[in-house]
Amino acid sequence: MSTFRIPAEALDDVSNDARRLDEESSSGDEDEDDTWEDWVEGSMEKQPCKSLFDDATLPSVAEALEHDRKTHGFDLSGVYSRLALDTHQRIRLINWIRKEASNNRIRTPSPANVKVLTGKEDFLREDKYLIPVIEDDPLLREPGLDDWSDDEEIVNDQQAPSDLSQAMRKIRALENALHKSQQDLADYRSFVGDRLNLAGLAEALQESTASPSTEAQPARDDDSHYFQSYDENDIHAVMIKDKVRTATYASFILRTPDLFRDAVVLDIGCGTGILSLLAARAGAKRVFAVDASDIAERAEQIVKANGLGHVITVIRGKVENIQLPDNVQQVDIIVSEWMGYALLYESMLDSVLHARDRFLRPGGVMAPSESRMMLGLCEAGDIFKDRIDFWSDIYGFDLSAMTNDVYEDAIVDIVGPETLVSEPVSVKDLFLRDVTARQLEFTSPFRLVATCDQRQKVHALVLYFDTFFTEDGGPVPEGTEVHIVGEGDSILAEVWQGLKPHVPKVRSFSTGPLSVPTHWKQTLFLLREPIVVEEGTIVEGVFKCHKSEDNMRELDVEIHYRVTPTGENEKPSEVIVQTFKVR
Repeated sequence: MSTFRIPAEALDDVSNDARRLDEESSSGDEDEDDTWEDWVEGSMEKQPCKSLFDDATLPSVAEALEHDRKTHGFDLSGVYSRLALDTHQRIRLINWIRKEASNNRIRTPSPANVKVLTGKEDFLREDKYLIPVIEDDPLLREPGLDDWSDDEEIVNDQQAPSDLSQAMRKIRALENALHKSQQDLADYRSFVGDRLNLAGLAEALQESTASPSTEAQPARDDDSHYFQSYDENDIHAVMIKDKVRTATYASFILRTPDLFRDAVVLDIGCGTGILSLLAARAGAKRVFAVDASDIAERAEQIVKANGLGHVITVIRGKVENIQLPDNVQQVDIIVSEWMGYALLYESMLDSVLHARDRFLRPGGVMAPSESRMMLGLCEAGDIFKDRIDFWSDIYGFDLSAMTNDVYEDAIVDIVGPETLVSEPVSVKDLFLRDVTARQLEFTSPFRLVATCDQRQKVHALVLYFDTFFTEDGGPVPEGTEVHIVGEGDSILAEVWQGLKPHVPKVRSFSTGPLSVPTHWKQTLFLLREPIVVEEGTIVEGVFKCHKSEDNMRELDVEIHYRVTPTGENEKPSEVIVQTFKVR
């Protein structure tokens, strides 16, 4: 994954395709390359081509396009030009038209509908439309799918060259166009091959033929792998020993007796059952503790050992699949510690929201009620030295090639409060009563202003989250600051000292650099090109987050940013794009 530069004025229109084209590279042995070249040659010959809008199949692409022009008044090349679509967007457009038309949607992509497209539609960024609807669709393999270039006018000029110089210029333009077309086709082949795992499928078929008795290995099940990771004691010990986390939950549950007294509570991802035990102690009349991993068996033992089996029922299974016993249909409170690194890693919130929609009564309370993803500028000099600079001189040898992949993955680590050189801003505010699973994939603008009193380098953007609990499950009152837990903070001890209960308006904690460190630490996005800032320097851009295609519980993050130095006449830099995996 690489860094890209694009004109500053294009910040809001930066496409995911730039990243994907850079990520993917073709590979294979010489025989494979020859096969591909043969395929490219064949693709340039005349092949039957189906119309985009009816069932007619024409002898060639040119005739199919002419058919659509005459029959449907639709000019595909004109749409390409009007919307300024790049190669992958054109592929998405063709596949979108073919797929949605074949699905008989209410609003099918008729010529009239396609003509009013603006180029901002979501499907032009969705990877599912890069997979061909029609196998070997000749429309997807035409040279016309290359990006517009400076040589386009020359290539399209049908007049014979008037002299040798003009002829040579036209030959070079045609060679460039052909090379670019072949490269785009190679990139597209690589992309589709990766997504469909064609090479792996062919290999599996060969192995199956060679040795029929060999059993195929099942595909990795991200859910099974995820739940198995919570079987061991150590991970639960780490979470419970996180005093900021556990004490805040305990304080909210035990210090709001009116909320939990006689309530029916659902604890999702209960682990050892600590939150269920606290809810029972707070007076809940019924608690359902749900976990899909083997830890549920020990949770049941823990419940019995504490004499709370008459209140707490442990249910082993995924919350999407369970039924509550005794014909219970609704609960008053859903409590869950669902947060992962960068807040959304592990995708457990999807399950919590599913349970909310199935089981939470109208007016019921989600605990926590709100979480905010916070982004800031981070000096991160120690992280840079440890992960990057370290490799530049090892006993006099340059091992810096070891850093090539460091920038691809987000770094989960702890940085001190002195490393934060801007006021943080929220890039996503999740109000648990209303948020939908679809909103967990998002694009958010940000604007960070450096607050340092002297010039220094910023090596990273830091992401963390703040979490809030309200007794009524409503939004946090405007202007409410998150509670920053410091060393010796009373919340780390008061729950266990039997202090007189009180009803707080809001309980909260932060996982940021200013707080006592939590087991979530912070998530750092290391910049390939450090930013030099001073007070007033502005770093603004767009933060994109979505589930990884390789593993639904991992995150893909894409950050577009530009820098505007201080000074009245300073102009913003080019936009830089970096992509990261959170895993």
